[in-house]
Amino acid sequence: MSDEDSARLGLPLLAPGQAQKEMWHNEALALLDIAVQAGVEEIDRNTPPAAPQPGQCWIVGAAPTGVWSGHAGAIAGWTSGGWRFVAPRPGLAVRHLPSGQMAIREANGWRTGELRATRMLIDGVQVVGAQGAAITVPTGGATIDAELRACVETILIMLRKHGLIAA
Repeated sequence: MSDEDSARLGLPLLAPGQAQKEMWHNEALALLDIAVQAGVEEIDRNTPPAAPQPGQCWIVGAAPTGVWSGHAGAIAGWTSGGWRFVAPRPGLAVRHLPSGQMAIREANGWRTGELRATRMLIDGVQVVGAQGAAITVPTGGATIDAELRACVETILIMLRKHGLIAA
């Protein structure tokens, strides 16, 4: 392939006067087909599957074997021409097809199953914002209502469990 590749996805670039430009162009399209709106069958797999179908992709594990050797962390996609690899770059996002969860590439590896935001809106209405301050469980007082206190404590436990208020 060409000595000149695109900075982010490592796509082969055409050079003036280059012979067989269609090969470089087709290679770039095959890599784009893997990287854009990416969906993977499995994350951190080290061995290539025995019978992949064209269009299926995997995130290669930390100790790849066989034809995947040397491609740790990459997205491996099976094409009619064999395996193609998209190098992992921070910010690259894929959907893990079996779970529907997103995997985001960070400097130290793939982060899965986390949604990061400052707030959540549904139909334009904020339903979750920043975590609130801790709320203490009620104790003492002139009138003791054990059922109400148990209910409030259960609510506080669940709010803490879901990270909506601090512990």
